[in-house]
Amino acid sequence: MEIGTLAPDFTLETTSVTEGKRELKLSELRGNIVVLFFYPKDMTPGCTTEATAFSSLKKDFDAHNAKIIGISKDSVARHDKFIAKHDLLIELAADEEGITCEDYSVWVLKKLYGREYMGIERSTFLLDVDGKITHVWRKVRVKGHAKAVLDAINSL
Repeated sequence: MEIGTLAPDFTLETTSVTEGKRELKLSELRGNIVVLFFYPKDMTPGCTTEATAFSSLKKDFDAHNAKIIGISKDSVARHDKFIAKHDLLIELAADEEGITCEDYSVWVLKKLYGREYMGIERSTFLLDVDGKITHVWRKVRVKGHAKAVLDAINSL
């Protein structure tokens, strides 16, 4: 995932308050700025904070014609519950098989309290209107991240 390269295309089932359930093909979003944020799991503290932060800034992202897509390995049904519980305004994609996570190199070996396991590395990719990667954030610290992504869009 290098800056300036075309982002890997994918087709995933998504859900949102505005779009409902649908199949989303990334390449169909060309002409829009796209924010792809990968996160470990619905309903967990860090992931909830990140998703609500992106939701709270959705109008600002919309002003730049930017689409926000959150991606995890959770199911669409779980995403629906997450959206309803936290009044999320963003679209969430279900990558249950983990293919997109692997394509974006976010499925990694993680360590926690001496235990090793495979999981999603919290990461964000900003794509320009042509689908090229302009910014990459790895090992994201949630606090202030959504604003930093918005600031990056302002600099495009």
